[in-house]
Amino acid sequence: MLDTSQDLLSRAAEAKREGRLTDARRDASQAVGLLRQQPPGVELAQALRLVAEVERKLHQDIAARQHYEEAVDLCYLYADPLTLAHTIRHLGDLYYDAGQTELAQPCYQEALNLYRAEKNPPPLDLANAIRSLAILTSNTGKREDAKPLWQEARDLYALVNVPEGVKESSRQLAQIAG
Repeated sequence: MLDTSQDLLSRAAEAKREGRLTDARRDASQAVGLLRQQPPGVELAQALRLVAEVERKLHQDIAARQHYEEAVDLCYLYADPLTLAHTIRHLGDLYYDAGQTELAQPCYQEALNLYRAEKNPPPLDLANAIRSLAILTSNTGKREDAKPLWQEARDLYALVNVPEGVKESSRQLAQIAG
């Protein structure tokens, strides 16, 4: 019996959770191959996101970036705003890690705009998007501009009980205060 794309994606997600990253990459890539034989849609975007996540964990950032870029294009066409926001933020992270702040900044800003446009965005996702923009803003010499971002991120991390986020945000605010 042939595996369906959903079977492969389920196996890939499980393998990823278990740390079996090469298995996860194999299964998710096979799912992408199957989904490419159908009209494009949100399922292909989700599969590409999973491949990208695994590639990133395997330190294959160029491959991860290519998969995220394709996933973002599909999300614009087929996905809901929260899925697009989440995907574009991760693409921004890859750009930032590669030193391409000029590409990362619009990704972070768009993700943040998408989250803010939602009535009840997931607080942790919103906090993470704010954090990404705050890091970029701080590290490009605009520390005062980063201050309200760090404050908002700290408040959201406190709301969802993420002590590491609260500590990091508080530490950044203390550095800005000097």
